[in-house]
Amino acid sequence: MPVASACHILVKDNALAEKLKERLAKGEDFATLAKKFSTCPSKKNGGNLGEFQKGDMVKAFDEVVFKRPILKVHGPIKTQFGYHLIKTLYRS
Repeated sequence: MPVASACHILVKDNALAEKLKERLAKGEDFATLAKKFSTCPSKKNGGNLGEFQKGDMVKAFDEVVFKRPILKVHGPIKTQFGYHLIKTLYRS
């Protein structure tokens, strides 16, 4: 079963997600922004979700983590939880 590790920032609206993505593109620290803005409990770990298996996350999230390039910020990705900016740290 494939495994991966990812960080994310979860916010309620697309506009905020887009603004945060711009800030990340300018070099701001992912973990710092996650701690400040994310609504997910993972924010206390800088958005780090740890290691998980394919299928553990909702489909739209899984698609990004297991198919798109690693160490790049993807999103905003909409799920029932809100809008995610996702950075896959590794996968195997």
